[in-house]
Amino acid sequence: MNSIFSDRRSWLQSAGLLGLGAVTASPSYLLAEDARVTVPKTLRYCLNMSTIRGQQLSVPDQVDLAAKAGYDSIEPWMGDLRKYEMAGGSLKDLAKRITDHGLKVDSAIGFAEWIVDDDAKRAKGLEAAKSDMELIHNIGGTHIAAPPAGATKQTDLDLLKAAERYAALLKLGVAMAVIPQIEVWGFSTVLSKLGETMLVAVESKHPAATILADVYHLHKGGSEFHGLGLIAGSAMHCFHMNDYPADPPRATIADKDRVYPGDGVAPLTSILKTLFANGFAGTLSLELFNPEYWKQDALLVARTGLEKMKAAVAKC
Repeated sequence: MNSIFSDRRSWLQSAGLLGLGAVTASPSYLLAEDARVTVPKTLRYCLNMSTIRGQQLSVPDQVDLAAKAGYDSIEPWMGDLRKYEMAGGSLKDLAKRITDHGLKVDSAIGFAEWIVDDDAKRAKGLEAAKSDMELIHNIGGTHIAAPPAGATKQTDLDLLKAAERYAALLKLGVAMAVIPQIEVWGFSTVLSKLGETMLVAVESKHPAATILADVYHLHKGGSEFHGLGLIAGSAMHCFHMNDYPADPPRATIADKDRVYPGDGVAPLTSILKTLFANGFAGTLSLELFNPEYWKQDALLVARTGLEKMKAAVAKC
């Protein structure tokens, strides 16, 4: 029996039908508590600008702060970028500022309504996505979040139709060299669970399909973290890092309750081991919305978040 299994496994590997997560020596969900995994040398640390939103820094100041705090990259919000642009800010100058600091734009946060049933709204959503992608490309970015904006209260969305719409969004993104990452949103009635998001990604039938997951959102939506073991690391470019307390309970916990990695009860070591064992070698992006952090010095918050992310990784 073992030889039959081994032969079949060898054939699948040679045929390219096993993802990175499937060829680890042990399934990630069976890794012992004290098991060590290899942390990829390409791992990057990113600052999502929601973390310091309350300090209301300008986009150039956000870039400067991320560099000073020691991050590798930034994850700006489209609203901030549009505000900067409308005030006369130069995208060319911003791109140079980012590059001069040695930073990358590993992702960005936008809310184009690409998934909705209404044809007219969806067409406008694709136009908005195109505009967002163009801006991100102009500042050196390569990816953008694609959450289920506009459908968060819908209960009858056909996920196979959503997959077709994600395929259309991906086709647009590939043409513009900015890949949309389909995002799990735990509070939503659509794509609140990792499995739903995986279905849409797989059934898009597009090779560029990419999943954006988040510690808080996986908890909020009720997904088990070991489900990450079913996703090849190559299918994730960015992973949102945060933590959550034991209270409030899942039903009432909200974005504002997110805390620094390691300051809550999320099984971060297990989560990160699963990601790394499955070949994830991308970007960990700190995404917090804590109003208490917004009252503090922005540089202190950014540095503390980076230190805590690195401490979490060091436990792997």
